[in-house]
Amino acid sequence: MKFKEEFVAAGRNKYVEVLKADLVITGGGLSGVCAAITAARKGSKVVLVQDRPVLGGNASSEIRLWILGATSHMGNNNRWSREGGVVDELLVENTYRNPEGNPVILDMILLDKVAQEPNITLLLNTMVYEVEKDGPDHISALKAFCSQNSIEYQLQAPLFCDASGDGIVGFLAGAAFRMGAESKEEFGELMAPGAVYGELLGHSLYFYSKDVGKPVKFIPPSFAMDVTKEIPRFRNFNAKEFGCKLWWVEHGGRMDTVHDSEKIKWDLWKIVYGVWDYIKNSGNFPEADTMTLEWVGAIPGKRESRRFEGDYMLTQQDLVEQRKHEDAVAYGGWSIDLHPADGVFGENNACDQWHSKGVFQIPYRCLYSRNIKNLFLAGRIISVSHVAFGATRVMATSAYVGEAVGMAAVLCRQFELNPAALLQEKKIDTLQRELIKIGHYIPHIKQADPLDLMQQASINASSVWEFNGFDAIDVQWKPLFIAAAQLLPIPSGRCPSFKITVKATRNTTLVVELRKSSRIGNFTPDMLLTSQTFDLNEGEQLLELTFDLTLVDPTYVFLVFKDNPNILLPYTEQRATGLVAVFNGVNKAVSNYGKQIPPLNMGVDTFEFWCPARRPEGQNILLSVSKGLHIFDPRFLINGVDRPTVRSNAWVADPTDPNPSIEIVWNKKQRISKLVLFFDTDFDHPMESVLMTHPERVMPFCVRAYKILDDKGNTIYEKQDNFQTINAILFDGSVETEKLIVSMAHPSNNVPAALFGIRCYAQR
Repeated sequence: MKFKEEFVAAGRNKYVEVLKADLVITGGGLSGVCAAITAARKGSKVVLVQDRPVLGGNASSEIRLWILGATSHMGNNNRWSREGGVVDELLVENTYRNPEGNPVILDMILLDKVAQEPNITLLLNTMVYEVEKDGPDHISALKAFCSQNSIEYQLQAPLFCDASGDGIVGFLAGAAFRMGAESKEEFGELMAPGAVYGELLGHSLYFYSKDVGKPVKFIPPSFAMDVTKEIPRFRNFNAKEFGCKLWWVEHGGRMDTVHDSEKIKWDLWKIVYGVWDYIKNSGNFPEADTMTLEWVGAIPGKRESRRFEGDYMLTQQDLVEQRKHEDAVAYGGWSIDLHPADGVFGENNACDQWHSKGVFQIPYRCLYSRNIKNLFLAGRIISVSHVAFGATRVMATSAYVGEAVGMAAVLCRQFELNPAALLQEKKIDTLQRELIKIGHYIPHIKQADPLDLMQQASINASSVWEFNGFDAIDVQWKPLFIAAAQLLPIPSGRCPSFKITVKATRNTTLVVELRKSSRIGNFTPDMLLTSQTFDLNEGEQLLELTFDLTLVDPTYVFLVFKDNPNILLPYTEQRATGLVAVFNGVNKAVSNYGKQIPPLNMGVDTFEFWCPARRPEGQNILLSVSKGLHIFDPRFLINGVDRPTVRSNAWVADPTDPNPSIEIVWNKKQRISKLVLFFDTDFDHPMESVLMTHPERVMPFCVRAYKILDDKGNTIYEKQDNFQTINAILFDGSVETEKLIVSMAHPSNNVPAALFGIRCYAQR
């Protein structure tokens, strides 16, 4: 292609391209990506605008922060709390394809997922810089410019979503927003901070190091900071930590985290190169002699800037009290995690983290602007107070909010409504139901889908595991250095008794407690039901644990063995859906020191932490039950809850069943076009996306191989090497049958086959 143009005295105009869509999303971080995929899969045309060359935002290879949410590194009491739906799909995919935590591979996976959606038009390296309005409270178009192709885009749509992190669309549109902390008086938040924590959370910039096996010299740049003189906690630096383990290298909390962002970046560069100079050249780290600086971030990870006002502002009380909202569409579970404004330059703790006893709901009213009628909010800019923001800002929570917004935009298009009108026209039930259908769990919300043919079918299982206790598989004996508990779902009625063999290294005493949560659906064992004390002789002995107790409602109980280093408990490698051992241990990474004891007048609860151990640890305590527990009912497959809550909510086959299967029978032939299966990919495992590695690519509870048969015994679908939570099976044309059989293989000899849910839809 050749061009030759003469001089144009008036200058030239930019090349302009007009794109029309149902929804324009600004911001390609996790929240924007999940919103876009959710909306696109339901048929909406989406333009996703990202000002960076890669997707993922703070999770991308440009910044390299791990994706976390309610699971909090498995360091809190939020059992089975990993976010569902699209963000779950992304994390499970990343764990399967990238267990080493390579951030470049995560970039690839996110790009691949978006590229697979024909309804998404992706604009990378494209910055939104202007908002066009056709009224004071209504956006008509955005203007954006791509630095790589010199094209100006005019993006037109009836609905817009700001997932940009700094809220550029909301800001330019004139929407009400806030920066910094509210006073205690405004919302009655006892944690509303003062001068030290009362500004903004700052930026962090990471680096990666690499051992090359030979001496490497480092000559610092002229701007490198002498961290021994300027950073009070410089002794915390070491040669082994890199990447987002250095999250506490934070700066900018007393600056304008939007307009001073480049200044903050330069200060962070000074710190990072000064840190590496200290590690390489101080002489205090001989192990760093053969290490080189492999990568330094070019843009910082930003925590906080603008928060926009919706029809409701989530506050500390919503989180700590776990308040219920009729319009709940998402949840969070990260601690209220506030950082001192001085960051790495201050003397204070790098953060103060205060946990709730369980997950908290996020209402729909927080996810749209109260001023701009057609503007959704997603990610960290949603309508929350500064204190509540400390918990809602993390990426998996932000992504979950994005999913809710994506689905809400679909319904707004379907019903020709603006975001607030979806609530006013009483469409929240529909929104919740559509979200639940894609695996988007909402605490305390359970809805049956009237289009689901499973609601009209009878369900027969080849077997059901009547739980009489665990099998002795590869038994290990472990001392009770810290208190341990087996978490078990117990039906209502008389509490069973248990038997366990223990070993004592000398004559001693063992205290056994039975606890449960005081709040339905929580996994904080703050209610002592009863206890027993056993006098043990040195050696091995069988104990019978009998509790004179009747449970009014089904619930998870904690069979607690109090710490005593002179006692050893047996652990088995048999693992199963909805059953896990937990420990009253410590996880300093999330301010878990075994027990949370806040200062007075903080508005935060005191309670103990009981958390699982990561695999390959985390075996179950080898015990037996006096009578078989019916805790894995096939009827759970249609109860609309696809993870453990007060029940296992799963069907689990008998481990001895050679051919576990579920038979679905109707009283007349059905024309079936879609079958959806919900497998167990261990919602307890946080699946950190980068830096941290994982012991397996596929969760041990996940059914890998299955097939679908019709009423004539014909195999109409077969799957090998499954690793995903949700399998949506679309049949060519449709299948006409009175019966379907889902035949599965056990995941392994140690783990029986399990399913959380089945949904079935007719041709429409």
